[in-house]
Amino acid sequence: MIFKSINPFSQEVIAEHEVLTNIQLNKKLQLSESAFKKWKTTSFQERAGKLQNLAHVLRENKGKLGLLITNEMGKILPESIAEVEKSAGNCDFYAENAEQMLKDEYYDTPFKSMSVYDPMGAVFAIMPWNYPFWQVLRYAAPAIMAGNVTLLKHAPNVIGCAKAIESAFLEAGFPEGIFQQISIDIPQVESVIASDIVCGVTLTGSEMAGSSVASLAGKHIKKSVMELGGSDAFIILNDADLEKAATVATQSRMLNAGQACICAKRFIVTEKVADEFAALFAQKVQLLQQGNPLQDGIQMGPLARLDLADKLAEQLEKSLQQGAKLIVGGEREKCNFQPTVIDFVDSNNVAFQEETFGPLATIIRAKDENDAITIANNHRYGLASAIWTKDRENALQLARKIEAGNVFVNSLVRSDSRIPFGGIKKSGYGRELGTIGIKEFMNMKSLIIE
Repeated sequence: MIFKSINPFSQEVIAEHEVLTNIQLNKKLQLSESAFKKWKTTSFQERAGKLQNLAHVLRENKGKLGLLITNEMGKILPESIAEVEKSAGNCDFYAENAEQMLKDEYYDTPFKSMSVYDPMGAVFAIMPWNYPFWQVLRYAAPAIMAGNVTLLKHAPNVIGCAKAIESAFLEAGFPEGIFQQISIDIPQVESVIASDIVCGVTLTGSEMAGSSVASLAGKHIKKSVMELGGSDAFIILNDADLEKAATVATQSRMLNAGQACICAKRFIVTEKVADEFAALFAQKVQLLQQGNPLQDGIQMGPLARLDLADKLAEQLEKSLQQGAKLIVGGEREKCNFQPTVIDFVDSNNVAFQEETFGPLATIIRAKDENDAITIANNHRYGLASAIWTKDRENALQLARKIEAGNVFVNSLVRSDSRIPFGGIKKSGYGRELGTIGIKEFMNMKSLIIE
């Protein structure tokens, strides 16, 4: 079987990658096992040195690696280069902070008691194509810095990125087997999860993929972290700075051609300012230049695959049939989908109920702030949300009422190495980043000494 990398803009096949045979896969698993036995005994200082080397390798090659990202999945080149730089920054963060994060913890008891953190083995990762470097380094940097090793099953359309990351680890001086990309097909996934060397599974992807993989992890009693779909609410209240909100709304929805779980998707606006916001938002979206992601001045590239563009077009058509009003965009040619805004969406509309993974923004009108919170929470996803208001104290109180893993006030929703990230409901469970992220695949071992 062959995986093909297809340039989304030109539709040209740029590379082909063979799927591992079961014999080859077993050798990879054996290599992980032998590598872990040595790696878990290394010092934080040794691991940190290599992880900082990796950050250097990524930065030194960001132009070449950024071009690879753009060619494989279609985001504009500046966004691709920025993704490589952010990945390097995550390596530096954990190299500098992991030892402190995982220090022994002592308890106030009549006897000596403490907890220590031990690495557990190989973390099996199933990662998506939309941020092919960041999604990988987001989990791999802390996992490896903690003394674990990892096996990566990347999305079939970005195997070139997976191979480039593996090469970067080796160039940085990591021993073979610490980071391995494995080009495998879906039927081979369970054999990896079932392996004794695999301590857990981390997946970033769709709700359907998460349900399937989490079931396998449960079957084999393996820890799992699931970062799944999102339909993030972007709430605009009466006293919001509408000009700034519309500017950030455009970025939040259209970044990476709208292909991110934390892209704002549901713009919930109080009735008093809905017309004004809709006009400002539509104006800014209409000015976006979409086209060849390698061309200067282009602000949005194509969707990553034809089937994704087909799905989004279907969602748009159904939404309009259900009463939504098209105010900007709506056209597509192959993977090139115009930045699109629809208004007068309600909770029965497909664009409200489903995750729209592309440049389609929906405006939902709320009676007041309480209605806005109710609308925001009326969804099976709970990844992230944003609130726009000049009253920060009120925003804090409202943020506590929102059912999501992350809430931002007057800001673009984004991930940060220092801050835990993850969702609730059908958006998944577990956390990445921050101190909690590095502890997800560690054995917290309590020691009691009389």
